[in-house]
Amino acid sequence: MVDRASGALVAERVFGEAALRRIYGAGLAGVVLRRVLPHPLVSALYGRLQRLALSRHRIDRFVADLGIDANEAELPLSRYRSLDAFFARRLRPDARPVDQAPEHLCAPADGRALAFHDVAGPLPIKGRRVELADLLGEPSPFARAAVLVVRLAPADYHRFHAPCAGTLSTTRTLGGPLHSVHPIALAAGAPAFANRRQVTCLSASAFGAVMLVEVGALLVGAIERTRAPGPVDKGEELGTFHFGGSTVVVVADAARLTLDQDLLDNSERGLETLVRMGTRVGRHVDRPTGEVSRR
Repeated sequence: MVDRASGALVAERVFGEAALRRIYGAGLAGVVLRRVLPHPLVSALYGRLQRLALSRHRIDRFVADLGIDANEAELPLSRYRSLDAFFARRLRPDARPVDQAPEHLCAPADGRALAFHDVAGPLPIKGRRVELADLLGEPSPFARAAVLVVRLAPADYHRFHAPCAGTLSTTRTLGGPLHSVHPIALAAGAPAFANRRQVTCLSASAFGAVMLVEVGALLVGAIERTRAPGPVDKGEELGTFHFGGSTVVVVADAARLTLDQDLLDNSERGLETLVRMGTRVGRHVDRPTGEVSRR
């Protein structure tokens, strides 16, 4: 992937890589594990174990193994009551400055981004073809969409935020299994974008309707909403993922949003771009709209 801050190619530290390759590998063991582990009850149980006080002794090792900057955390490591409490941590108030230009869309989360513009058919994501109607649980409201996919790894800050100011709708929850969203799993055919997920519409004056999709993943204990429907400010916290990695997808009208060229270029090369919450990922444009929104 590309580190956007430096422009350098960097390798991801994959949490549980050996287990992930075993689950999504060939052979009988992989077949059995893929039948059992994606069941939501398995992830719920795993998440509950990470919320036990007994798990707190794993925090220091978790931080060291994944190269997490603990100085960004809101609290000292010793004050987190469990591994999940650290995983779902807030950051210091100054750790993620938010680009406040109203014509800019900002990243909703820390993670590895793929960007697509003028999407009228399926999204080509790491060997999978994902229909927007399947992702949203209803037909896309846009004739052509701009789509940003931000994949969070276990090392990341796991709270997600409003990418622009607007009015937040109630959330629809769509059922499904909980496969891994990592490229290893996607390359093996995991239907990760049919996972259990939450869909919300953020009505913003500059961008029109902006659809937000939080996708659950293997061993994600829960997706917790911390913000009720209503007006929200740009960068305001909307919720958090509990233990595990996951994904936030932003879908908007391509007639009103142009995603940044470096993100599009890297995605065209098959490379994810490491982005931070609050940084610019696109800008408002005002072209003749192809929106066919029913909202």
